Amino acid sequence: MAAAAALARMELKGKAKPPSSQEAIRNQVRKELMAEAAASEKGGSADKEDLAFPDTEAAVRPSVSGVFFTCPLTGAVVRRDQKEKHIREAIQLYSSTDPVAASILEIHTFNKDREKVRLGVETMAKYLDNIYLHPEEEKYRKIKLQNKVFQERISCLEGVHSFFQAVGFETRTLPVPGQETTEEYYVLKEEMLTRLEDLKDYKEQLLSSEPVRPQLDRQLCVFKPSPEAARFELPDDFFNLTAEEIKREQRLRTEAVEKASMLRTRAMREKEEQREMRKYNYTLLRVRFPDGYILQGTFYAREPVSVLYSFVREALRDDWLPFELLGPGGLKVTDENLAFNECGLVPSALLTLAWDAALMSDIQASGQEQPASPLKPELLSRGTCRQSEGQPGRLNHQELFLLPCPTEPQTTAAI
Repeated sequence: MAAAAALARMELKGKAKPPSSQEAIRNQVRKELMAEAAASEKGGSADKEDLAFPDTEAAVRPSVSGVFFTCPLTGAVVRRDQKEKHIREAIQLYSSTDPVAASILEIHTFNKDREKVRLGVETMAKYLDNIYLHPEEEKYRKIKLQNKVFQERISCLEGVHSFFQAVGFETRTLPVPGQETTEEYYVLKEEMLTRLEDLKDYKEQLLSSEPVRPQLDRQLCVFKPSPEAARFELPDDFFNLTAEEIKREQRLRTEAVEKASMLRTRAMREKEEQREMRKYNYTLLRVRFPDGYILQGTFYAREPVSVLYSFVREALRDDWLPFELLGPGGLKVTDENLAFNECGLVPSALLTLAWDAALMSDIQASGQEQPASPLKPELLSRGTCRQSEGQPGRLNHQELFLLPCPTEPQTTAAI
């Protein structure tokens, strides 16, 4: 609804040519969507308030409702199964303002075979380059749609027909020289011959553009100390399994009992373990601090451990303090180049943070007063405010209490 209203409003505006960079696209789309969001914010405030105060049952199960992504064009946080639809709507919204840039984003974003995209884009760029370099040659201004090269390299890509129309081509049925039949062609409009520099710019945009890649939203959360820290409730988004695969997995688990009695080599066991780890796309990780507070985030299963160290360091009040992370069983997670699935930290894991003992001894010996928590105050302040400004007595202080960070999406604040 927001996109439709913004689109209607944009159609009433003048057709001034805007900058065509992805930054301009983001700014334009965000501006339109923010205007719609501001209009509806008042009506949705009551719902947000309800989400901000989890009930007791939800509070003791501090997992996530799904995997969420941040759209780079709008800044909106959307569910995994909604991200492509959201990006399509954002690009469509921008197409009324700059159809060329929007069609280029379609080509690079919605065609997954990167080699086909590269080959198709280079061929399209060659068409435009020939026109720019030889504007007097009529043959370069016509593209036969049934041409084998066009069919194999270009026509199969989503967004290419919108691109040709946006840059000034129109479809015509023309006779085939020496034959009585006709063929469909893309023919460049005559007025585009006076805008050859535009064609050159379009070619450069086509070659330099990148796909719109939504970023995994960490859903950073902080929890108060609780014995429930090792309890995880994971949605289906975290598993790379279909309904059929889940049934097959149940059957394989039954067969695993028989396999357990068989003699297997170490290589066979490691191969099975690696196959098991590949079932997961994402992992939900928690880091417990010495004071009991817990930091939680969502990660790709194939991201390196170094990402987790950076995630923790960014949450610290003093990010220079050295620390180690201990995995399940107290094993040190020291190789930051390993992926989470290679370390067995999927689909969820609770790790423990340990400070550098020598440094902490020096700090204590200095008599320097230490803050109550090593986490940044802004990660804790909102939870404290909720506890005092919310409904007294609704949450038992012995239970786990969710403290979402300021940048967490409101739709998942209470999950």
